[in-house]
Parts: sequence; C-alpha cells; structure tokens
Amino acid sequence: MQFVKKLFAAAVGALVVAAATSALAADKKVVIGYQTDALPSSVGIANGDYAKTTGYDIDFRRFNSGADIFAAIASGDVQIGYVGSSPYAAATSRGLDVKAFYVASISGTDEALVVRNGSGINSLADLKGKKLAAAPVSTDHYQLLALIKSQGLTEKDVQIFAIPQPEIVAAFNRGDIDGGFVWDPALTELKKTGKVLVTSKDVADKGAPTFSAWVATGAFAKEHPEFLKSFSSVIDKYTTSFTSNKAAWTADSDNTKLLAKLLGGTSADQAAALQNLSLLSLNTQASDAWLGGGEKSGVARILKETSVFLKEQKKISDVLPSYAAFVTPTAVVALKK
Repeated sequence: MQFVKKLFAAAVGALVVAAATSALAADKKVVIGYQTDALPSSVGIANGDYAKTTGYDIDFRRFNSGADIFAAIASGDVQIGYVGSSPYAAATSRGLDVKAFYVASISGTDEALVVRNGSGINSLADLKGKKLAAAPVSTDHYQLLALIKSQGLTEKDVQIFAIPQPEIVAAFNRGDIDGGFVWDPALTELKKTGKVLVTSKDVADKGAPTFSAWVATGAFAKEHPEFLKSFSSVIDKYTTSFTSNKAAWTADSDNTKLLAKLLGGTSADQAAALQNLSLLSLNTQASDAWLGGGEKSGVARILKETSVFLKEQKKISDVLPSYAAFVTPTAVVALKK
C-alpha cells in the first residue's frame, strides 16, 4: 500500500545494509541522509564541521522525507539518516535494523496543519468534507490521521492526500486542497496564504506525540560507536549554542545564512523556523524519558504506540512486541555533562 510501499522487504534490506556497511568501514566513509528541517546542527553540514570532527569522509544527501531515507537505508545506499517517528515506526515494524542514537527534536510548533484562507475552515469542527494533505509515511501524516480520529472522523469524512511536500505547496496555492500538515520550508510557504489551525505539539497533547531522530543502521552503530559519539557531539555543540546564545542565530547571523544556503529560503526564514523547535538536553535524552531505559525508553514506547495506531489505520500490517532494540543511548550517555 502507498503508506509503506517505499520500504523494501526487511530481510533483503538487512543483507544489503550489512554488506554496504562492511564495505565502507575500511575507508572511513559514510553516507548520511538529511531533510529540509531547520535545525541548529545543520550548520555542521554546511560548514563541514561533521567531517572535520569525526575524521570521516561524509557524503551528505538531501531527501524529501523520512520514508525516502528509510528506502535508501534498506537498499544499502545510506547508513545514517534524520527521520521522523512515524516512518521510523513503519520501517522497524517491518524489521529494518536501525537504532536511534540522538533525538533531534520533539513535537513542537515546527510542524503544523495550515488551512488555506477562504477554505471555510475556522476550527476543527469545520474539517468534515475538506481536502487535506501530508507527506506520505511522515510524522505529519500520522498526526493528521490521529487528529482526524480525535474529532470522531475517518478518511471517509475527510479526504487525506499523501503527497510530497512540494506537491502540497503547489496544490495549496492552486486551491486544490484546503490544508496541509507540513514542516519547513513548506510551512513558511503555506502560512503566506493560510493560517495555522493546530501544531504538532497540539496533536501530541491530544495523545499522539512525535519526535525526529538521527538513526544508524544496526551494523554501522555496532562497528562505529566512536563516530556516533563524535557526530552527536557536533549536534550538541550547535544545539547548546542555539539555546544559550540567541544572538548567534538572528536573521543576520552567519549561522542562519549558512542554513539558508543549505536548505533554501532566506536567513530570516531560517531564524524564524528555529524558534519553533522543541530541543532536548543530553541529560534528558539519556534518561528513560527518551533514549535510556531499554523497554522503558520513551522512544521505544512512542514507536510502539505509533505502530499500533498505524496498524489500526491499515497503514502497516504488524506491530512488534517491543521496539527497545531500535534505540541506543550509548552516544548521548558518553557525552552528557
């Protein structure tokens, strides 16, 4: 079905991933997938800090969605990726061997359902009979479905289109859809002729929390723990800078100019988008609330809850007994202050 068709069969994917990881190990090369989200740590992609700090030859590749990244991981083309919790749940439910080693952000205002001016939607009570869209196998898709369910509606009551973000922006601007649940840069674009109805945090508060994380293949994580630690240290450096020195992240700062060059839009767009993030400290990440605690880890719990919902919605076919095997706190524990 469309929601998971981009993910290859887990058994075949696991073999390919293991072979690719072994081939890369000797050369200290790694391919990493990232997305267009505004993150402080993406400055490290733009200025080469990750390669300098880790000592690895890093090939950063840009993807439109977490589903696309997981397809690339399953094929062996990518060893590390930045993904959302919904495609992460779908991939691991199919047995793909990946481990989250750093939680990039949690449900905030950086993802939202924006409704078009003139759509007739002024509140959640107006959603019945409307046309809404979200990127397939994304946290936005998951939260949009959860939002609809929370209102006592189904996909028979609201037309849900699972299409890539560029297509959402185009359809929104043409008036073909009434709203889109998106992240930046699409979020900024839709706000120009629409208004935010609910945010990701709002939906999380209704019982459907999400997060985004950096994941590595199980084989790469096992063979390169020092890389994951060094890579995580770069993320933490920029995250700490953003949370403690706001002056370094204004619209006219070098940091936001680098983000604009890498991700698109203007430095002002990037500065504004950064303000919507909900970031976690290393100590919080290492706790049971997120990466620590094995079976009790928040990441494992959210993955299972998400998978249960996706199965109910017939988007995946199986839910695993546990998702603890897809989480590792090792890197953040080694770095926490």
